[in-house]
This record gives sequence, structure tokens and C-alpha cells, in this order.
Amino acid sequence: MIPSCRLCLVIFAVTLMLLVLWSQIMSDMGSLSGTTYQSIVPRRRPLKGPNAPPVLAYWILGSGGEKKRMLRLLKAIYHPRNQYLLHLDSSAGDSERVELALLTQTEKVLREFGNVNVVGKSYGVNQMGASGLAAVLHAAALLLRISADWDWFIPLTTSDYPLFTQDDILYALSPLPRDLNFVGYTNETTWNKRQNVARIVVDPNLYLKEKTPVFYAAETREKPDAFQIFGGSPWMILSRGLSEHCVNGWDNLPRKLLMYLNNVEFPLESYFQTLLCNTPEFQNTTVNDDLRYIITENTTIGRREEDDDDDVGASIMARPFREDDPWMQEIDKQLLKREAEPGKWCIERGVVNETAGGIIMSNGNNNTSSKEEEFCSVVWGDVDSVEAGSRGVKLEKILTRIIQEKKSVTRNKDICLH
Repeated sequence: MIPSCRLCLVIFAVTLMLLVLWSQIMSDMGSLSGTTYQSIVPRRRPLKGPNAPPVLAYWILGSGGEKKRMLRLLKAIYHPRNQYLLHLDSSAGDSERVELALLTQTEKVLREFGNVNVVGKSYGVNQMGASGLAAVLHAAALLLRISADWDWFIPLTTSDYPLFTQDDILYALSPLPRDLNFVGYTNETTWNKRQNVARIVVDPNLYLKEKTPVFYAAETREKPDAFQIFGGSPWMILSRGLSEHCVNGWDNLPRKLLMYLNNVEFPLESYFQTLLCNTPEFQNTTVNDDLRYIITENTTIGRREEDDDDDVGASIMARPFREDDPWMQEIDKQLLKREAEPGKWCIERGVVNETAGGIIMSNGNNNTSSKEEEFCSVVWGDVDSVEAGSRGVKLEKILTRIIQEKKSVTRNKDICLH
């Protein structure tokens, strides 16, 4: 009888602790009215402005059961300067979203910098349909409300993984104009073979709670003559200015285009391309490169330090990776150097004991399988100073060359004219 009472007391104590944590998260949601689980107010804010490194706003989309994949990607792309929004779609339960929010709260560095948020309300997302585009625009809107200081918006899924450290990426992007939009384009012939905009597609995820496949109507419709349709890659890196224009811009085209593409297959492959090429204010900010590397059967990971990086161009991300893909371990080891310190912002870090959940002081070289490296849990340095390696210097040269080539073409006639 007594042991049973003790067990009840333990269960009661654990339940009470979880309720306190839940209450803390709910109180942190604040101004976003239940849309996100928000981190605590950061005590350290990075320096902003043209003379400081840029600030990147990452959105990571995942499905049910992908909490672990999402956290691994977050660690691989984390830097205190950036903003992060984690989003599990409707295939994940509320308990998984709460658990993800709690896990981000347990990381000391995330509490300190307050730059990671978890979407609290979710819905079905199918990247073949309009719900995929709606999710990207929703993420941009949330990030604009969370922070007023970021420079570029980078949508990701749990199938993505970085090919460069954040210090390398921030260093390479620092000298570039911050109104640039990195969007891949496809020529008209290839696009017309790939897509049929006259075909009507219905995405039930716009009105059903459960994640549902798209279906095709028998009817067709005329092609638009009020604007020209352009297409290309569904992945992009968008400037803050374009993101604001899409969410609350003065022109009606973003909304008209959204309504029209509501019934088009793969609208993410045409919305931003079409908007950029039909909007004079943004047309000349377009760079015909999505900075992504698509993995094929012939892809190899890793290269000697003296090798040229032109084989992947300026790709800062690669996809698609499977869960626990061994290639990600090779990237961690050979390209990201995850065993080393992540940058000047982290002077010393510890490791997390996965069983106990506590932080253990270490030089980062502990190989015990029950321990996992923290972001940087011990001592923090200068978050406004980025330290690029040789690959970051190469990336900066490649991006600069791409921008110079763009400037040599008047008003992007190679992109925005059929």
C-alpha cells in the first residue's frame, strides 16, 4: 500500500512539473495569439545593419515522427544571429509539437538567445498543391512578426542538410546586396512540358484537417493574359523586402496570383518566379540560382581541401536526404567539421547526457555513445563576428561572380522574357 502511495506521489510530482512547463510555454506565446510556442525574451541581441553580418530566417517543415530529424537539422544550421521557426504539419499530434517546444526550451543557448520558435497550430501541407505555398507564406508572415531584423528567408524541410557552416554562409553573404532573391528558373519549353497551368487541381488540405493527396478535375481553363507565368525550382532564398511584399504588399498581384495558383499543380514552382518577373520593383533583384544541390545516384560527398567547389556551384544546401542518412555523417565530419567549435560565438561547449538530460563539461572530444554535443552550452563569445574557413572564402568568390554576371544582363532579360 505504501509503495503504491509513493508511486502516486511521484506521478503527481512529474505531472505538476509538466503542467508548470506547459504553463510557461503558453505564457510565452504572448503577442502571437496561440500561433507559435515562443522562446523566452532573449537577453543577447546580435548587432544589425549593413556593416554587420546578415541575419537569416530559417523555416523547417516536418511531418509526424520527424522531431528528431528537425532537431538535427536545427543544430547543423544554428547560429545565434539567425531566427528559426519549426513547423510540424497535421500528421504530427499536438503532443509531439509540445514535446518539440519543450526540447528547444531545455537547450541553454536557445533560452539565452531566444531565436527558436515552434508553430503551435498546424494543418495539412502538400507541396504538390496550394497548401504547400500557403505554408511558406504563413511562415514568412510569422517570421516577419517575430523579428524585424532578418535579411533573407530560407524555407527548408527535414530532407535538407547544409553543405557549409553558418559562419561560412554568413561570411559569403555579407558583401552582397540584401535585396537579392535567389530563385531558380526553367526555360519556357521545359516548363511547358513539366506543367500544364490550364489543368485544374484541387488541394483538399486547404479545407480538411488531415493531410490529403491532391486530385485533378476533368475541366480545364484558359491560360491567363493579365500576367505571364514563369516557373522553376520550388526552393528559394527570398529577401525580406519580397517577403513583406508577398504578405502585406501594396500591389494586388501577390493576392491575385495566389488565388489563380490555388488550382495549379506544384504552385511553389511558379509563384515566386511569376511574381518577380511581373513586378518591376523586384524584377532586377533576381538571381537565377536557388543555391540548392539536388542529390542524384552519382552524387559523392566530401572532397580534398584543394579541390574546387565549382561542382556544386554556390549550393549552400543539399537535398533530399533520408532519415539517419550516412551521407549526413560524412557531411558533418568532412564539410561542417562538427567536432570543432562552431565559430567565434562559441568559446567552449559541453555535451548532453541523453539519459539524464544534464549538461556535462567536456572539450567536445568525448566519444561516449550516450552523449550528444550541445550547440554551445558553456561559454559564449562574439555573435557579431563570423570566422570563415577556406570553403567559406571560395563560396564568397562564387557568389560574387554570380552577382557580377547578373549585373551584366540588363533587367534579367535572360530570365524574365519568354
